[in-house]
Amino acid sequence: MNAPFKAPAVTEPPLWDLSDLYASRDDARVSADLEASRGAVAELNALQGRMLAERADAAALGATLDRAIGLYERASEKLGALGAYAFLAASTDRSDAAAQGFEADLREKITAVATPTVWLTLEINQLEEAELEAALNAHAGAARWRPWLRRVRAMKPHELSQELETFVAERMPIAAQWPRLFDETLAAMKVKAGKDELTLSEALNQLSDPKEARRKAAAEGLNVALAARVPTLALVLNTVAADKAMEDRWRGFKRPAHSRHLSNEVDGEAVDAMADAVAAAYPRLSHRYYALKARVLGKAKLDQWDRNAPLETNAPRGFDWGQGRDLVLESFSDLGTEFADRAGRFFDKPWIDGRARPGKQSGAYAHPVTADRHPYVFLNWMGERRDVLTLAHELGHGVHQTLAAEKGTLLAETPLTLAETASIFAEGLTFDRLLATAPKAEQRGLLAGRIEDGLNTVVRQIAFHRFETRFHDERAKGEVSAERLGELFLEEMGASLGPAVTLNEGYAAWWSYVSHFVHAPFYVYAYAFGDLLVAALMETRAKDPAGFTPLYRDLLAAGGTLTYAEALKPFGLDPRDPAFWTIGTRRLERLIDQFETLV
Repeated sequence: MNAPFKAPAVTEPPLWDLSDLYASRDDARVSADLEASRGAVAELNALQGRMLAERADAAALGATLDRAIGLYERASEKLGALGAYAFLAASTDRSDAAAQGFEADLREKITAVATPTVWLTLEINQLEEAELEAALNAHAGAARWRPWLRRVRAMKPHELSQELETFVAERMPIAAQWPRLFDETLAAMKVKAGKDELTLSEALNQLSDPKEARRKAAAEGLNVALAARVPTLALVLNTVAADKAMEDRWRGFKRPAHSRHLSNEVDGEAVDAMADAVAAAYPRLSHRYYALKARVLGKAKLDQWDRNAPLETNAPRGFDWGQGRDLVLESFSDLGTEFADRAGRFFDKPWIDGRARPGKQSGAYAHPVTADRHPYVFLNWMGERRDVLTLAHELGHGVHQTLAAEKGTLLAETPLTLAETASIFAEGLTFDRLLATAPKAEQRGLLAGRIEDGLNTVVRQIAFHRFETRFHDERAKGEVSAERLGELFLEEMGASLGPAVTLNEGYAAWWSYVSHFVHAPFYVYAYAFGDLLVAALMETRAKDPAGFTPLYRDLLAAGGTLTYAEALKPFGLDPRDPAFWTIGTRRLERLIDQFETLV
């Protein structure tokens, strides 16, 4: 494996232990849990029609609602654990055909078990609002499902018939083969960078190398490797978008992003306002910063591979796994011992797969599994500052997931608008500690890194969102060529990066490795949403750190029981106010002001 530099090898990143889920693909618990889920579904399906029959009897309807949703949650937990195990195991070795086949086969079995339950939400949504409210008031057990029912009711205008909902559910495993092709294509890709042969993760990491020649070699290697795969990846993206457009049309969604907004429980107008506010701030943020960075590096303009270059030419400080762990846990302790203790469990078990290796897919994630299990964290550790922050980010998700698990699987699920809160907050705490403990000579470089992380999270993700929106709009008129995808990408990235950055030849293909475009259309704006939301929370914490922690814990522990507006009310924040979004952009602008004084 060719890492861009050698961090001190005191401790090696762990491989996770999935035996809390299943010991292997042949574990008898796999078939046992499938059978248990079938039993729960059979019990649930025996209730079909009863809610409509009991609609005039509030107490009886409440009891049936409670029992039906409880059975649905029980089945979801069994099936969720099975699906999580297959995905977790497959993501660490996308070159293992047996693991990929097991994941695909199990996904089909899970779908076969779950699909007959589509009647549940359809029947709930046939109830009148007054009937449902009376049932919740008449039966205490049913009332606890109110937040889940809120999300179910929001989908009512977009539901199809039971036959069509069954069809949609049954074809999901087939549609999932397109993201699988995307993952396997990129996992198998080798990037030639000088004499080295790199994985995608290693090549992207080398773009932060202190030596420009190595950054350029990685970028040019990526140009060649991605260009060779662009026809396949463009087909995947076009197919995923066409499939989504067809379902959106049947469901009555007017715009491609509206289904994501609904699941996030946000208004499309609010997201558009946020995106417009960030785009309007491009000149004050990214354009200004990259012009300053070019001056520091002694260049008239930055090449695109200089965007994340360190300011100093000597090797930056590296972190072995133990150092990264300690720094992150110390940062979590700033919120209290409970936060550090919860994060510490991930290292002790271990619930983390951090070791980069061939065949492992790129990127990082925290998988919540189900509320009756525990989350797992996945990343590709290279020993850089950015890896420390990624570790903090994913552990922020993990701690959030353990806190929300107390609500149960259905109520723990958090909309994306809040799901990124804990991760970005943890990242910010860790950066503050990195900066505070850094030698003075490193502080300018760290400040630059923090600004760049903010630009990548806010500006870059909004540019991705605008690219994705334009692509889906054009896809509605017919297939979008790989060349046109490149043009759209260059236009949006050029607008976001500004005149101080050259978009070198070959960069037009770089849309093709962004997994969210394929796995979760219109996910990317949640990063900007979360970052700007966290900026407002950090401003609040600075005024009263001790008073902030219990309110913040309550926000995370609420899981999906609160809307983002309700969750932020105790902090005195109103994200429906357009001025709310300027808190975050001004905070980032102040960091650039500080950086300019050091240039």
